[in-house]
Amino acid sequence: TLLFLPYAVPGFISILVFKGLFNNNFGEINLILDALFGIKPAWFSDPTLAKVMLLIVNVWLGYPYMMVICSGLIKAIPADLYEASAVAGAGPFTNFWRITLPLILKPLTPLLISAFAFNFNNFVLISLLTGGRPDFLDTSVPAGTTDLLVSYTYRIAFQDSGQQFGLAAAISTVIFAMVAAISLVQMRFTKISSDEPR
Repeated sequence: TLLFLPYAVPGFISILVFKGLFNNNFGEINLILDALFGIKPAWFSDPTLAKVMLLIVNVWLGYPYMMVICSGLIKAIPADLYEASAVAGAGPFTNFWRITLPLILKPLTPLLISAFAFNFNNFVLISLLTGGRPDFLDTSVPAGTTDLLVSYTYRIAFQDSGQQFGLAAAISTVIFAMVAAISLVQMRFTKISSDEPR
C-alpha cells in the first residue's frame, strides 16, 4: 500500500504535504533530525538542500509508475531463462546482470526518456514546493536556484519581474525546441527497439 500511495493521493496534495514536512521550524523531518542528530537543515534557504528536497519529493511521486512498469517487464521474462541459468550454476547477481537487466533495459529506455521530458517541464513541483527559490542575488531578472526553464518563464511573465512577455515567449520557444529534440530521440529509440530482430 505504501508503494502505491503516491498514485492514490493527487500529486499537488503530496507536494503540499512535503512542503509542511520539510518546514524549517515546525516540519516533522527537521524535528526528527533535531532529536536524533541535533541539526535543523535549512531546506528552503540553502540551494543544495533545496535541490535535494526536490529530488526526494520527485522520487516519491515517480516511484510507483516506474515500479509498475518494471514489475510488468520482469513478469514478461520467460521463466525458462532462469531455469537454464540455475542449471548452469548462476547466482542471483548473474541472473540480474545477464538476464533481467538486458531484457528490461531496451523496452524501458523510451519510457525513461519520456519521464525525463516530463520532469524537464515539471512546473507543478517547482511552483508548489519552492517557487524556484532561493533566488540568485546578482541577476537583473529574478532567477532561482531551483527554477526550471518553465518556472523561470512563468516568473518572468507573471510574477516577480513584471510582465516581460517577449522574453518569456523567447524562452518558451527554446523549451519547445528542447522538448521536441528529446521527443525525436525517444521516437528513434522506440524505432530501434522495434526494428531489432528477435
